Amino acid sequence: MNSRQMFLDQLRAGLKGLPRSVVEDILAEYTAHFDEGRAAGRSDGEIAAALGDPGRLAREVRAETGVRRWEDERSLSNALGAIVGILGLAALDLLVVLPVLMTVGSVDLAFFIAGACICLAGSLMLPFALINMLPGFDGDWLQGLLISLGMASGGASIVAMCALFTIGTLNLLIRYGRAHYRLIAKANPS
Repeated sequence: MNSRQMFLDQLRAGLKGLPRSVVEDILAEYTAHFDEGRAAGRSDGEIAAALGDPGRLAREVRAETGVRRWEDERSLSNALGAIVGILGLAALDLLVVLPVLMTVGSVDLAFFIAGACICLAGSLMLPFALINMLPGFDGDWLQGLLISLGMASGGASIVAMCALFTIGTLNLLIRYGRAHYRLIAKANPS
């Protein structure tokens, strides 16, 4: 098997799981690189060496594709795709980034759950505060109403802040990945 076919096969294997159209576009682009190199009188081996490691190229493409999807549509699956792509690209920093990311994510999740519980408790208290408004019930219904509304809105605010913090953290992680990618690309000018 020649260098060209080996390179394209390794690149295709590294891109497995991406949409078929994306894979075909990328393979067509690298096939064009080989065609242009042959037209310039270079061998397939020289072209493959100049293009670099197909596994590394596939990781870079996966990271960039995940980031583009996240920027186009902010959803949980796109966020996970961006995180997986960036962590795959930053494999050497995994021992440093992952513990920090797990700690921040755990604290964010804890606040999210606490906010949801507070919101739920306030919402469940609201009917009981309204029942105290009925004639024959003694109690300060206005105080109960305000406490339940305050808990529901406070819990909803905590949940909203956690969502904003999660989006901000994800954007920071994407910026880190892009900066890391630029450093890798400068350090390995293959």
